[in-house]
Amino acid sequence: MVRTLIKDVFKAPKIDSKILVKGWVRTRRGNKNVSFVALNDGSTIHNLQIVVPSDKFPAELISNITTGASLAVEGTLVSSQGAGQQVEVQADKIDIYGTCDPNTYPLQKKRSLP
Repeated sequence: MVRTLIKDVFKAPKIDSKILVKGWVRTRRGNKNVSFVALNDGSTIHNLQIVVPSDKFPAELISNITTGASLAVEGTLVSSQGAGQQVEVQADKIDIYGTCDPNTYPLQKKRSLP
């Protein structure tokens, strides 16, 4: 499968198509059922949301998806149901190229104080 740059995903989204995107994790949030990963490859300032269902992937893999980790994600591009983004990727396969230990590299968002 040929890699698609995130800027090209936003320029001409092909809904219900299979795509491969690669990049670095900006954030990951979610609950025990699903995780939402914001992925960025540097081709645009905008992040692409990756939906990672917990029942489809092992817990060990999901726990290694931290801010700064490098990923390749294959999945289906769909219209987003949430606010803030037009499209998102429903992940079918995730390869972690490199992890980023949050204790060694504290890149997580910081709460701003008033």
